[in-house]
Amino acid sequence: MRIALACATLLATACGTEYTPGGNGGTPDGGGSGVDAGVAPDAPAPPEGYTRLVEGSWSLPAGSTDVYRCARLTVPTDTYVTNIQAVAPLGTHHTVLSISDGGTAGADGEYGCDVSELGMVMLYASGVGTSPLDFPAGVGIKIPAGTQIHLNLHLFNASDMPWTGTSGIDVKAQPTAPAQLAEMVFAGSRGIILLSNNTTTNVTGGCTENKSYSLFAVWPHMHQLGTYMRVTQKRNTTTTVLHDGVFDFGEQSYYLKDPIVQVQSGDVLRVTCSYLNNTGNIVTFGESSNSEMCFAGLYRYPAAGSGLFDCVSTQPLTP
Repeated sequence: MRIALACATLLATACGTEYTPGGNGGTPDGGGSGVDAGVAPDAPAPPEGYTRLVEGSWSLPAGSTDVYRCARLTVPTDTYVTNIQAVAPLGTHHTVLSISDGGTAGADGEYGCDVSELGMVMLYASGVGTSPLDFPAGVGIKIPAGTQIHLNLHLFNASDMPWTGTSGIDVKAQPTAPAQLAEMVFAGSRGIILLSNNTTTNVTGGCTENKSYSLFAVWPHMHQLGTYMRVTQKRNTTTTVLHDGVFDFGEQSYYLKDPIVQVQSGDVLRVTCSYLNNTGNIVTFGESSNSEMCFAGLYRYPAAGSGLFDCVSTQPLTP
């Protein structure tokens, strides 16, 4: 695996072969890789207007499930990101881009890691088939000069063929600050226990907010047993639905809110995830494709330096 800052600076034009925006990582349990087995391809060029922020090239032997690779990179200049998308060829289960902290900081470069190695200030996350994220006009995420960013790649190959690929993050960025700085946090629950009874189970998590903010995007994230997600905001006796839709593991899109949602301190956020467990086994919370999650990623401003799991409960809550 390798990391790169495209053509020496974030705002330079990257070089390489053509890349299709919003590439779908594919399901983790079948299909071809689109590349020759055993050959790690050169990093594809970002689409027009984008720059490669960080990337990693990898090879997965047949049957290599739940492999993690991480990369650190120090950004040389103040950078304000306004658009983000994942480079996610088949074999990429998810990407998590964060700011390095005491648990992840170290020398720039790539290394083998595990699921727990994440900075607690989130910049971006993607799953299989995640769509590009375009921030509203005048909104962006700041990466200060000298900041070390951290990329965690979850790689998954349950096929009987070796796969190779290059995964990473492409961005549109500017050198001057937008009017509003944003952040991403998770809302949801870690309290997941799905019995092997082939029936639908609902899990609800969330929090009572202690701050006010503007919410402009929601990213539903579950794994292969997830079927539906509903996200609500309750203020006094009024409930507003922020997201309500079928979940597709192969198409994990960001949903922009228009108009932008105003959340006030004291509002109650609830994330309800529905699952159908037809595996014959009990399934609990975990990072593996064979475990489950119940998270709604929330992009909001102004940035408050909140931790990644700012609105996540450890036990199921009342919807």
